[in-house]
Amino acid sequence: MDQVDLEHVAHRLRDAYSGEPIAPLRDWLAPTDAEGAYAVQAINTRYWEAQGRRIVGRKAGLTAEAVQKQLGVDQPDFGVLFDDMRVADGGRLDPARCIQAKAEAEIAFVLGADLTSPDASPSDVAAAIASVHAAIEIVDSRIADWKIAFADTVADNGSSAFFVLADAGLPLAGLDLEGAAMTMSVNGAVASTGIGAAALGNPLNAAAWLARTLAQAGEPLKAGDILLAGALGPMVTLQAGDEVRAEVAGIGSCSFTFKGA
Repeated sequence: MDQVDLEHVAHRLRDAYSGEPIAPLRDWLAPTDAEGAYAVQAINTRYWEAQGRRIVGRKAGLTAEAVQKQLGVDQPDFGVLFDDMRVADGGRLDPARCIQAKAEAEIAFVLGADLTSPDASPSDVAAAIASVHAAIEIVDSRIADWKIAFADTVADNGSSAFFVLADAGLPLAGLDLEGAAMTMSVNGAVASTGIGAAALGNPLNAAAWLARTLAQAGEPLKAGDILLAGALGPMVTLQAGDEVRAEVAGIGSCSFTFKGA
């Protein structure tokens, strides 16, 4: 696509945040066009930064086989986390701010050092981590009925919307990330289960992929950044009034309520 087409697609996606989802982007983006899709994502990232939104980290998406199967894709992606996307642990998220929201439980990292190498390894990431947290990502799609291809979700900022980070974090040393069992409950009933290994075999692998990808793009991860390392189990569709809680064994828990103030 030329720049005019890229800007057009980016504008369509921004307009869809008003609550009117749009048709898949296949008239402009081939389903596997990663380059074009990330270009659209970058246009909107720059637009939102100019509007005063502040980047606080990144998310790795589609790192769990279960979620890849749900969405019909076979590779990870990433999106940008802005400050206004964070929901307080134990807080509320107004359903009116979403279109077709789903929740997934994750392991998150807060960095204590920059990750600038395009060859970053899981051990490099481990050395840079300040704390490890249980997290919930609330994903959403500006594409009608979640009928997305890989390019759709990438262009749409990784189908991101909001996230919850457990207030309490732990140092990485001694934690079993790969074997950490996850349980996500909705209104007290188990709705999704999984394990740390679902995120590319280990959340550190997902974080290293993210670090390498962003360094290669000239936008390396920085100290203080929040990294969502990918879903540990299947997504769950949210309904107004839902109380959602994620527990990651040995790491912690977090929660939010899907209702207005």
